[in-house]
Amino acid sequence: MEVKRINLALQGGGAHGAYTWGVLDRLLEDERLEVEAISGTSAGAMNAAVFADGMGRGGRDEARRALEVFWTNISQAAQTGPLQPSPFDQLASGWNLDHSAAFVAFDMLTRMLSPYQLNPMNLNPLRGALEKSIDFARLEGCRKVKLFISTTNVKTGKVRVFKSGEITADVLLASACLPFLFQAVTIDDEPYWDGGYMGNPAIFPLIYGAETPDVVIVQVNPLGCDRVPTTATEIMNRVNEISFNSSLMREMRAISFVTDLIDDGKLDSDKYKRINVHWIEAETQMRGLGVSSKLNARMDFLLHLKQIGRQTAAEWIDGHFDAIGKRSTINIMQKFL
Repeated sequence: MEVKRINLALQGGGAHGAYTWGVLDRLLEDERLEVEAISGTSAGAMNAAVFADGMGRGGRDEARRALEVFWTNISQAAQTGPLQPSPFDQLASGWNLDHSAAFVAFDMLTRMLSPYQLNPMNLNPLRGALEKSIDFARLEGCRKVKLFISTTNVKTGKVRVFKSGEITADVLLASACLPFLFQAVTIDDEPYWDGGYMGNPAIFPLIYGAETPDVVIVQVNPLGCDRVPTTATEIMNRVNEISFNSSLMREMRAISFVTDLIDDGKLDSDKYKRINVHWIEAETQMRGLGVSSKLNARMDFLLHLKQIGRQTAAEWIDGHFDAIGKRSTINIMQKFL
């Protein structure tokens, strides 16, 4: 059996990270694929840490079980919260929370008051779910999978990438710290916000910190939209999608530029690393989900996203396994220009 190594780049997206759960679950089933390193942001960072902890504890089967436990813990933590889809939501807007009175009130409050005013005790339900799901002491010494977790330094505006051996609950919470919802997470006396502002996910750590040239990007946030948004909610949703894809698009263009120079013999391939880029996405399905659904952690929704992830990962494996280690399976210039 031919075994091929890949690196993974996992986007963030709140509850939409359950789509990535499905992708990882399907990739772990295929023993022909071996993951060397993962770069993750926000929900992608949490998926990455749970994946690595499970692999270090007991291999593929344990990693799959760990991911299921984590997302179950996320759903259970959300059950007691006010952000639940109303019956009208379920009938009119699928998985969105647009007509939930609690969501509308919460959305208005976060536009007028900061998390320092709304949540002075700085309570974060994600912390409990993470600490129940990951043994951070064991993860600190785990080298089964290299981890790169992106955060944004509030003061400098620069990306900071935490590596294997540095991953704590605070690092993962910092990577998922949306500034309108949570207080900045302080690490080493520096404040951090969501890593998606500067790297969603960051690709450069996989270029410099891993040997494998093949990077599989698991896209959660849609790149395009079907029509011009006209309502305030639709506009905000589209702004978020563009913002959280912008850094990735810039890195993709840079990778394409360097690859062309290597292929044309203008750069020494012994000094510059040629990257094969692969893409797993469910653009059509994810476009139909509004920004409010990123806060919907009902288990039926998470399982729905997981199934979409498994299906798209299976289709990618069937169509592109032979190309791993040889060439990219997307046209970067066509996709991003």
